[in-house]
Amino acid sequence: MLDDSLLDAPEALARADLHDLLRGAAEAGARVRTALRHATESGLTELKPDGRPRAVLIAGPGTAATGVADLVTALAGTGCPVVRLAPTGVAPAAGALRWSLPGWTGPVDLLLIVTPDGTEPGLTLLAEQAYRRGCTVVAVAPARTPLAESVDGSHGLTVPMATSPTAGYGTTTYGEAESRVGTSQDPTAPGRPDPTGPGSPDTLGRPGAAHGVPEDRGPLTSPHSDPPEAPAAAPGTLWALLTPLLVLLDRTGLITAPVDTLQKVADRLDDVAERCGPAITTYSNPAKTLAVELSESLPLIWSEGQTAGMAGRRFAAALAELAGHAALAAELPEALPAHAALLAGGGTGGADSDDFFRDRTEEPAVLRARVIMLRERPSDAGGLTAAPAARELAHSHDTPLSELEPEDGSDLERLAELIAITDFAAVYLTLASGGRS
Repeated sequence: MLDDSLLDAPEALARADLHDLLRGAAEAGARVRTALRHATESGLTELKPDGRPRAVLIAGPGTAATGVADLVTALAGTGCPVVRLAPTGVAPAAGALRWSLPGWTGPVDLLLIVTPDGTEPGLTLLAEQAYRRGCTVVAVAPARTPLAESVDGSHGLTVPMATSPTAGYGTTTYGEAESRVGTSQDPTAPGRPDPTGPGSPDTLGRPGAAHGVPEDRGPLTSPHSDPPEAPAAAPGTLWALLTPLLVLLDRTGLITAPVDTLQKVADRLDDVAERCGPAITTYSNPAKTLAVELSESLPLIWSEGQTAGMAGRRFAAALAELAGHAALAAELPEALPAHAALLAGGGTGGADSDDFFRDRTEEPAVLRARVIMLRERPSDAGGLTAAPAARELAHSHDTPLSELEPEDGSDLERLAELIAITDFAAVYLTLASGGRS
């Protein structure tokens, strides 16, 4: 049951936020900027590759790594096959996971490893296996971790993740980079530790560059001294892992993501944080409004467009992992026949409505479907669209419908807006319903 009053009580929200999820959502723009700086210091912006790889393989644990692979696949289109290497193992623990390269992997392929941990032995073994096959390896991981040292030692390239390798969300601080929605601390300001260390040339042909080390983040630590482990779907992690890879893949010509576009992505993330922050009341806050709408419903997340499809799948995963709230994601127009029976079937979870003498005070809440339609382009953008048919189907079954359409901009800017709003919504639903305690 969602506590509506909590949403408009910023101090109560802060006390309930044991994982600093709201902070993670608010500083997404700052993480993009810090990741861009790390990518520059690592030499990615000066990279001059010989050509596109034959295939891109992506490995890593958790929801964030899945989102990275999903997004790279959507942006690459038909330009190059993108293969996510799914882990195997007896448990989701870092020490139990293993990854394997396909038999066809060779020197013309590119392996991307993304992890917010960096201690997974399976990823270290994967990097060594790729080195033996002559496959180029690029990793985004916390600095000075076993994975980072292994990749650097085997002539690969490690870009430090834009977050502290020793502090979870419960102990992180503001100040990764200057942001309009974070703080104005500058991690490179005089008097602060130098965030870079010595580096060396690698097989990608980049110049000798310093590998960035996550900076000392200042005194603004979380009030939670011993927080539970942060969930993999925590906001901000996706952009910390993804941004350096966008720079790399732009240099290879596989996707279009120049630095100035990524700066605009950071600005768009900041704009959403201003609109969706905890101090903004529910009636004018799109993320809080969406959280209230989803509180006692079964969300059917319908998306239109490849990048919107990725945002929809991430939203469903975040709702499940953070809030423990089931949701189904599908892309238009296939979503219409796939979910039509759910719209026609009414609510689930309630008692037999024909029993007049039932005790209604003991009945579980009835979950009724609610359609959340995510579109990567505004309605007036033209082109073929299944949105009118989706609205007609929802209205014909008296199913409530919520729509999210980003403002105009590049594909990445529009995607960033969709991800940011839905991330905030998932966090508000989590906190106001007592999840992740």
